[in-house]
Amino acid sequence: MSRSIQYTASPLLASRTPVWRSKFVVGAIALAFCGLAARAAYIQVVANDFFQRQGEVRFARTLELPANRGRILDRNGLILASSVAAPSIWAIPEDVEISKQQQKQLAKLLELPENELAKKLENDDKSFVWLRRQVEEPVAKEIAALNIKGIYQRKEYKREYPEGESAVHVVGFTNVEDQGQEGVELTFNKQLAGKSGSRRVIKDRLGRVVEDVGDQIPPASGKDLQLSIDSKVQFFAYQKLRDAVLENKAKAGSVVVLDVRTGEVLALANYPSYNPDKRRSLSGEQLRNRALTDTFEPGSVMKPFTIGLALETGRVTPQTIIDTTPGRITITGSTISDSHPNGVLTVEGVIQKSSNVGTTKIAMQMQPHEMWELFTQAGFGQKPQISFPGAVSGRLRPFKTWRPIEQATMSYGYGLSASLFQMARSYTVFARDGQIIPVTLSKSSEMAPGVQVLSAKTAGQVRKMLQMAAGPGGTGQKAQTMGFSVGGKSGTAYKQIGKGYGTDKNRKYRGWFVGMAPIDNPRIVVAVMIDEPSNGKYFGGDVAAPVFSDTVQQTLRTLGVQPDMAVRPQIVAQSVEESF
Repeated sequence: MSRSIQYTASPLLASRTPVWRSKFVVGAIALAFCGLAARAAYIQVVANDFFQRQGEVRFARTLELPANRGRILDRNGLILASSVAAPSIWAIPEDVEISKQQQKQLAKLLELPENELAKKLENDDKSFVWLRRQVEEPVAKEIAALNIKGIYQRKEYKREYPEGESAVHVVGFTNVEDQGQEGVELTFNKQLAGKSGSRRVIKDRLGRVVEDVGDQIPPASGKDLQLSIDSKVQFFAYQKLRDAVLENKAKAGSVVVLDVRTGEVLALANYPSYNPDKRRSLSGEQLRNRALTDTFEPGSVMKPFTIGLALETGRVTPQTIIDTTPGRITITGSTISDSHPNGVLTVEGVIQKSSNVGTTKIAMQMQPHEMWELFTQAGFGQKPQISFPGAVSGRLRPFKTWRPIEQATMSYGYGLSASLFQMARSYTVFARDGQIIPVTLSKSSEMAPGVQVLSAKTAGQVRKMLQMAAGPGGTGQKAQTMGFSVGGKSGTAYKQIGKGYGTDKNRKYRGWFVGMAPIDNPRIVVAVMIDEPSNGKYFGGDVAAPVFSDTVQQTLRTLGVQPDMAVRPQIVAQSVEESF
């Protein structure tokens, strides 16, 4: 039996609702909509810039468009350094989905231990981490083929150095950010680097570009730089230097080749060296550009300057007799000796036989300030004016502090110091008829302007003496070269050990040879230094002169200089010892 319900019987439903209440509700809703509309208008019109910036912060990005770094070329246009595309691998750790097998393959391709790769993928910064910068293109393709979610690639540039370790001390290298760190790469970094461009884009949360925003600024590539270096001469000089260092079981060595006409550096090499593409675990011994940064007491290679000054001031002539008997001389209580007695010598003979006693007797006829002024004009004690990092000034004390014994020892190369580069440049005084010339690492075809230091007559007289020193009876006979006349001076200097030069049991040496060719009209100056030879020979005429000989012959042929001799001069097999 059904029972009907009378709803109107309920007091609540039967009561009448006030009209104002419904109007209030409708009005409140309308007011809310008006507020929302006003807020929307404010956001879209009044405060549009602020909220747009906030949106851009979250999704808009400015991508750097890297500039292609300029090339470094040798004097003939051959590439010494260039940039190639090298993708870099990065990840969004929180998005990475990778299996154990994929992780193992990825670690192998990136040349990373698996635990190190895992650590990178667990990085606290969940939005970005570099996995490996600048990998090879084939490696990048293999990584892309793994198709791992959250792993991405970015196009970058990597430097390549075709001449490798032979030219690295000149060219230098860049870091992973493509900024120069050593050598020419550092010195001319601004010119080579160019200017990066930019691209404004909108990215999604996965880092993918959705659309471009605004104008794109294209990158401006760096300028190419052409050096004075001849890559063939550079490589050959480095090879011969390396062979000499290894053969003589030496600590290190350097060689510098200068063009006498233009002042161009045709070659500058050091050993030990390093591969610029593999720079892990490098030592300071490998990185150091010894030819420019290391200074030494030059020893006998300074004697031509002392003799040149005496000739210039008229105190002696090439045929003036100098009695070196009995092979030693005492100056204010200190004894200076020759390696063996030479007896009576002409001034030419003093250079040919490299007599300390003869040089000292000539030097003591002069005033200290005269010697100091000549040494200074020849570039000693001054930093070479060359656009290259690390060049040093060496040491030449003011003449007012010289004691008589110091004046004597400086005349034959002790008590002052110079780099091999300074020595090479100083010998342009003899090669350029008394003028010292500026040197440059940039290619040049113009005759370098010189500053007159000695007269052309004196320079010619010294050149003849240097030819005698490199000929039969001289200390540098092994410097002679097939087809070309040469002149130069060998030097063998004790190395300082603490405050002295050690004893006969632990004494160390540096062997030098600095000279020029062809002797009548010099085209090049070549300087060689072998540091701490320890295989039984240590005289500069034995360890450095052969490198000079080979380098001169190769360089002059490369430059197209015609031989000025029909046959090789006779070389006496027995070494002639030089004085220290």
